[in-house]
Amino acid sequence: MDGAHSATLQLQQLPPTSSASSMSEGSFSYKENLIGALLAIFGHLVVSIALNLQKYCHIRLAGSKDPRAYFKTKTWWLGLFLMLLGELGVFASYAFAPLSLIVPLSAVSVIASSIIGIIFIKEKWKPKEFLRRYVLSFVGCGLAVVGTYLLVTFAPNSHEKMTGENVTRHLVSWPFLLYTLVEIILFCLLLYFYKEKNANNIIIILLLVALLGSMTVVTVKAVAGMLVLSIQGNLQLDYPIFYVMFVCMVATAVYQAAFLSQASQMYDSSLIASVGYILSTTVAITAGAIFYLDFIGEDVLHICMFALGCLIAFLGVFLITRNRKKSIPFEPYISMDAMPGMQNMHDKGMTVQPDLKASFSYGALENNDNISEIYTPATLPVMQEEHGPRSASGVPYRVLEHTKKE
Repeated sequence: MDGAHSATLQLQQLPPTSSASSMSEGSFSYKENLIGALLAIFGHLVVSIALNLQKYCHIRLAGSKDPRAYFKTKTWWLGLFLMLLGELGVFASYAFAPLSLIVPLSAVSVIASSIIGIIFIKEKWKPKEFLRRYVLSFVGCGLAVVGTYLLVTFAPNSHEKMTGENVTRHLVSWPFLLYTLVEIILFCLLLYFYKEKNANNIIIILLLVALLGSMTVVTVKAVAGMLVLSIQGNLQLDYPIFYVMFVCMVATAVYQAAFLSQASQMYDSSLIASVGYILSTTVAITAGAIFYLDFIGEDVLHICMFALGCLIAFLGVFLITRNRKKSIPFEPYISMDAMPGMQNMHDKGMTVQPDLKASFSYGALENNDNISEIYTPATLPVMQEEHGPRSASGVPYRVLEHTKKE
């Protein structure tokens, strides 16, 4: 009887101990999530400030008589230092929090760029005009903040030590191999249409960027996690998988930047920011869920609230970038193909001078279109000379009139 009674007491004491250990592990994982989220937010904020500082340096030198090169100014070097610091913070965040939490937090850079762009515009606005122009930015920032809060609160709580064995096991798992095969086929098809069929649609280009970016973030988390473990004393640098992941990280990042550069030459940066954020985040979360099994063990409510946070953040970023006004090019000169008898200098009657696209901006996503109105050249009257009899009708040439819209 005494033995049975003692065994019963031991069984009764086991659940509290196991529940206490699970609670401690849960609190520790939430703490790691918070550290990773704060590092990512800090990194994106600093990168936005750095980019705007460097852009401000370029614009200030272009509008002054300073003969110095941009890399000889303190402002540009400060921006470079802050950029490296911010990228280091984002890189370190992948070692602490799940990939599905860190990737959507890039919306913070869009919010910061929008706010910094408004601050740097040195114009005097009446309150009604200011609210009317930037109401979409304010609404977008609010939605992005709400979405970011939901992402951090309902993010997946899966944590795994990024050892060489775990990374290798995930790499050769059949779900990820199947996903990699589908991604390679889709990438080759998109690349074929883009290169051979000249399909320069922004969706195609940014899908190529998103597919490469998904592999970039997967390898970044593996490299960052193995580096952190090595710093803590558990050396992981002697595993070949570390160098495989490092090479893949660098290669995909380089090609991703190349496609982004090509997209920036054909489309507006605000459109690239919104569409690229939505596509890259969606594909990266899918890759992280397959490779690192981020959502295994999560209940349906957390997954739905996390998806809702992503959708709200998507909408916020879209509204922020939607507010940017497109620059209107103007031609303050006479078109050569408007003169009869004048041979065109180009094959298709194109004008000699290029279009002047007056688009100045301090912020990464804000456009100060009023500068184009300030620097619009005055229209001079053109007197038509009479070379023939007065009864001759017709205009010897055509003048392109450019009126300034009030």
